[in-house]
Amino acid sequence: MIELISSMVPDALAAHAPALLIAIPMLMAPIAAFMPSGRIAWILSILATGFSLVMAIVLVSQVQSIEGGAVISYAMGGWRPDAGIEFRIDALNSMILLLVSTIGFLAAIFSWPTVLAEIREAKTAMFYSAYLVCFTGLAGVASTGDAFNLFVFLEISSIATYVLVALGASRDRRALPAAGNYLLLGTIGASFFVVGVGFLYAATGTLNMAELAIRLEAVQDNKAVLAGYAFIVVGLGIKAAMFPLHQWLPNAYAYSPSFVTMFLAATATKVALYALVRFLFTVFGLEFAFEGSTLIWILMPMGIAAMIACSFQAVFQTDVRRTLAYSSVAQVGYMLLGISIGTAAGVSAGLFHLVNHALIKGALFMALAGVVLTYQGTSLQDMRGLGRSSPWTMTAFAIGAVSLIGVPLTAGFQSKYVLVTALFEHGWWWAVAVVMFSSLLAVVYMGRILEAVFFRAPTNPNKRHKEAPLLILIPLWILALANIWVGVQGGFVAGLADGAAASLFIGGAS
Repeated sequence: MIELISSMVPDALAAHAPALLIAIPMLMAPIAAFMPSGRIAWILSILATGFSLVMAIVLVSQVQSIEGGAVISYAMGGWRPDAGIEFRIDALNSMILLLVSTIGFLAAIFSWPTVLAEIREAKTAMFYSAYLVCFTGLAGVASTGDAFNLFVFLEISSIATYVLVALGASRDRRALPAAGNYLLLGTIGASFFVVGVGFLYAATGTLNMAELAIRLEAVQDNKAVLAGYAFIVVGLGIKAAMFPLHQWLPNAYAYSPSFVTMFLAATATKVALYALVRFLFTVFGLEFAFEGSTLIWILMPMGIAAMIACSFQAVFQTDVRRTLAYSSVAQVGYMLLGISIGTAAGVSAGLFHLVNHALIKGALFMALAGVVLTYQGTSLQDMRGLGRSSPWTMTAFAIGAVSLIGVPLTAGFQSKYVLVTALFEHGWWWAVAVVMFSSLLAVVYMGRILEAVFFRAPTNPNKRHKEAPLLILIPLWILALANIWVGVQGGFVAGLADGAAASLFIGGAS
């Protein structure tokens, strides 16, 4: 399918795919803002993200056709990379671009019923404009080969996200303080990151990440480099909701518009984790003196703490969106644990779970959006009996839930199996026990929800049968079936993750 779609794209477009993937949604954003109708802005968002998805497919195909782990280097304006803006595409970020574009396209399709219900009509055009800006920023983070431009794109996506979260105030006033908290911690994270980049520039005289990797080899003991490394890890850790730097996430997910929650849960932390992996393994590398210590004494303990602490917190939540929010932090812990192994197999396992978790949380939050739209509630009591009144919506939710738990024949099982295998190969058998324990906690908190949905009588006996609109059900079931497809035949996604990890270890340890 990848090759078929790629072959249908004219060579003139394919040659500029790295730039067009970002330029089209960026140009569509101001156009959407001035549309007289929110519906037109919605259609523009579908067209823009759909075009970006095609360009992402082209890039995946191009990267897979390159022998020897080479990369696609696209110099904007013809400037040489270390002087101008370079988009640098390899197996890692082509996978992330495909993920962000796929989720972004499905999210755009599904969004209209929920936006119509939760956002004031006068603001819908601006809402879609902000969404396209956010999408542009996330795609830019995953494309750029320049450390400072990564910061720029990160802030473009973040500022748009703060606006999107705050617009939830028309449904829930708690969205405003949630957006404020998100803005505060996001600004701290961005400030840490850009200060770290400044230290690296002072030590090396370049911002191009490929050139940084070369020049850092000669100045690894420089105090500016060590300080820059620490600032970058903390800054990106906040953006990725790394425990205990995750305090912005639960409220942002719980009180945002339903569409925003779904899109953020499936993409935002994933892109920040990509950036962290890019700096750890490409810019600094395992030869960097602090790298091994960071993996063993920071990422691994934080990952394990997130898996246990946030799973426990999820157990005691009464609002399903908050349950899934704390679960998201716990699942970030799984990804960090895989990355902290520091081998190609471990990083591949972490990246595999990153993609699968996007499919899982996309389906879960999309189903919840349908519940909010039809029944105006996401508490555990509100979920009672929905399996009878909304069987299609809640069956898709159940598929996402069992995938999150890690039931065989689901995407979640596949990525946990790969992670456990990598842990055993590395001799971390005790970490396997932590994975099993965290999965049991997932059985508890997701089991409570599934019991209320399928085995409890509705709180309101007059609750009528009402499914989510087709615009929600179609992309919802695409994600639900994707969870089963990856669980049964996960070779494509696992292959992308293996290729992405291998691209980080070319010429290095494995």
